[in-house]
Amino acid sequence: MGEYNGVAYVDVNEGRSSPKLDNIKKVSVLHLIFLIFFEVSGGPFGAEDSVQAAGPLLSLLGFLVFPLIWSVPEALITAEMGTMFPENGGYVVWVSTALGPYWGFQQGWMKWLSGVIDNALYPVLFLDYLKSGIPALAGGLPRVAAALALTFLLTYMNYRGLAIVGWVAVLLGIFSILPFVVMGLVAIPKLEPSRWFVMNLHDVDWNLYLNTLFWNLNYWDSVSTLAGEVDSPKKNLPKALFYALILVVLSYFFPLLVGTGAIPLNRDLWTDGYFSDIAKILGGVWLRWWIQGAAAMSNMGMFVAEMSSDSFQLLGMAERGMLPEFFAKRSRHGTPLIGILFSASGVILLSWLSFQEIIAAENFLYCFGMILEFIAFVLLRIKCPVASRPYKIPVGTVGAILMCIPPTILICVVLALSTVKVMIVSLFAVAIGLVMQPCLKYAEKKRWMKFSVSGELPDLHEGNQERVDFLED
Repeated sequence: MGEYNGVAYVDVNEGRSSPKLDNIKKVSVLHLIFLIFFEVSGGPFGAEDSVQAAGPLLSLLGFLVFPLIWSVPEALITAEMGTMFPENGGYVVWVSTALGPYWGFQQGWMKWLSGVIDNALYPVLFLDYLKSGIPALAGGLPRVAAALALTFLLTYMNYRGLAIVGWVAVLLGIFSILPFVVMGLVAIPKLEPSRWFVMNLHDVDWNLYLNTLFWNLNYWDSVSTLAGEVDSPKKNLPKALFYALILVVLSYFFPLLVGTGAIPLNRDLWTDGYFSDIAKILGGVWLRWWIQGAAAMSNMGMFVAEMSSDSFQLLGMAERGMLPEFFAKRSRHGTPLIGILFSASGVILLSWLSFQEIIAAENFLYCFGMILEFIAFVLLRIKCPVASRPYKIPVGTVGAILMCIPPTILICVVLALSTVKVMIVSLFAVAIGLVMQPCLKYAEKKRWMKFSVSGELPDLHEGNQERVDFLED
């Protein structure tokens, strides 16, 4: 027990972090910053479509205003809830505590599936950036073999441990950002500020524009599923989110500022890979190759970061008894062996989807998951106003509700703009989760599979005294 503004509270963090292995090195702040960077962004690659959809001015404004509406609230909520529940279940535990284990499972299913769909994109993008230099990778058996080989290689990196993944993320991050700094310096004599203000509201593809912004600036909550592996998460998680937010916004805005200001506008050319063409115009072939290499490396970084989040989420759910016990099995490197295998299998199965279908489908599922997170955040503020929050957003309950309104409106807009095909497929995926949880509970009852809750974690759903104290108003 302790005090918060003179009122007694229960410290929900004592004994609540994920079961730890003493011989496994924890994730540092530096590693965490770049893991978040790759879970959210990975650089400006993929932002080109925003210019094609809406022109320079709306594109630049989008990557300045959208973070205020979406990224900042999501990062703040992740900092508060992630330090309140520093364990690998992350957002699954938040929703489960506020709404019960059934909805906690639905959250886990939708966010895991969204992450796997997202990860299926990166081997494809990696090969797309290399095919101009290696034409054989454009299609056919060589492309399929290369995609499988890349998936296996990056999956093996995840198997070897988060320390390796963290250093890989740092090195790939520096390599991905540096060529755009050079491109900016080279472009200074050619910049024409008037090009930044071109806008035509009658010629805007709002669906492509919003989906591009949403895809490039979400997934801040993914780091919460690694909270149990972080060194001093109560202190380091909010700090890493703050620095990663600055890094992500600059990594989009600066290259777009350079590209739209230094090159005459042709919106039709602004599609995936166009930054490499801009680099060639401004600096020559050598800069183009550097940008292409950075893009390829960025996709590798996003893959390993996303797979880490997805696989540790499954481990955290198993530690909570939501998935069979074998999902909690760790390799000798401390990594979630079964979670990695399941996530890699999902990536391979979904890699046949097109780029736009992948973005739309994952955005649709991600939106449902975020609605549950916002509800859980507000409910826990109401039910547990004096519970210990190592990091607390400096707003009251009303402020917490108001903060969630703009991103919720944005979610509704993104869902409304979805195509019928994407909506049907995504709702079918949601329906699978609604049925899967009762089926798993039935399998547990029949003892077909073994489920267990880690003894190092508190029971959030039984009517014991700890549960009563925790939810006490």
